[in-house]
Amino acid sequence: MDARLNPSLLAWLRCFEAAARCMSFTKAASELCITQGAVSQQVKQLEEWLQRPLFLRSPRALVLTPEGQWLASVVRESFQAIEGTLAQLRVRPMEGPLALSCAPSFAMGWLTPRLGDFFRRHPEVELRVIGEFHALDRARMARDELGAAVRYDLGDYHDLQASEFLDEWLLPVASPAFMAAHPGLRAPSELRAPMLLHDDNAWDGAGPHEEWAHWLRHAGVALANLEQGHHFNLSQLAVGAALAGQGIAIGRAALVLDELAAGRLVAPFGLPVRSRAAYHFVSPMQPGPQVERVRAWLEAQGAHFRVRRDELLGRYRAGAR
Repeated sequence: MDARLNPSLLAWLRCFEAAARCMSFTKAASELCITQGAVSQQVKQLEEWLQRPLFLRSPRALVLTPEGQWLASVVRESFQAIEGTLAQLRVRPMEGPLALSCAPSFAMGWLTPRLGDFFRRHPEVELRVIGEFHALDRARMARDELGAAVRYDLGDYHDLQASEFLDEWLLPVASPAFMAAHPGLRAPSELRAPMLLHDDNAWDGAGPHEEWAHWLRHAGVALANLEQGHHFNLSQLAVGAALAGQGIAIGRAALVLDELAAGRLVAPFGLPVRSRAAYHFVSPMQPGPQVERVRAWLEAQGAHFRVRRDELLGRYRAGAR
């Protein structure tokens, strides 16, 4: 077999690219909707054709060889370029459902309660919200047929537009019952690691203790053994545990403002700290009119929310002085 891209070689490369990106034959198989054995066999055939290994296999992990890293980079960039070009060339209907990918905690805690206003203002837009938090690039949005996305992150996108429509502030929150059970907990210096409730996936690329570590640093507290706290993969789960009296969570103002206003949660130390991340509206470089309507509506809703949020956070800042 020569080096031209025949169907067999393309199939091997697709399986190799998925396995290299996921660093798992099992995850690659799930993504490609084939068996784990099929992925392993396709990669093995590619290695035999190349007459060199692309992975170092162990019972616990896959590790790319230097040659595998080189090939993975080239193949990934090539596939992304092809998918991006196809997405731009494909003729789509002028109107149809608009899929909006949204981080689940933000979708549940902030976006969904406001969607009624959007539908009243824009009955012509059939908006479908999809809760997910995987990383995005142009190829993935095209492949998943996403019109736009909302992400809580640093806004670092190289082939998509990302515009911040709402900043975020962090402050510890707990239930009144938890605070009543811990009467000595009145200052950040009295926090102990086992009390903390973490969101381990604050955003793609964030560390497991990102938000707590960030807030503690600004509060001037050095707290060891942060891993001893309880860990979740969604901010809403950590806040739910705080509502149940299981500890203290880092509350994102956008997600806990109503609970604070209603007294279901309290902020025992105040001290709101600006997060490194913010809420970004992510879209293709040339978005259509429906996408622009969603963007404009989110920016207006964000501005309206900031007025109420900043008023409440101002009370906590004043109380901290």
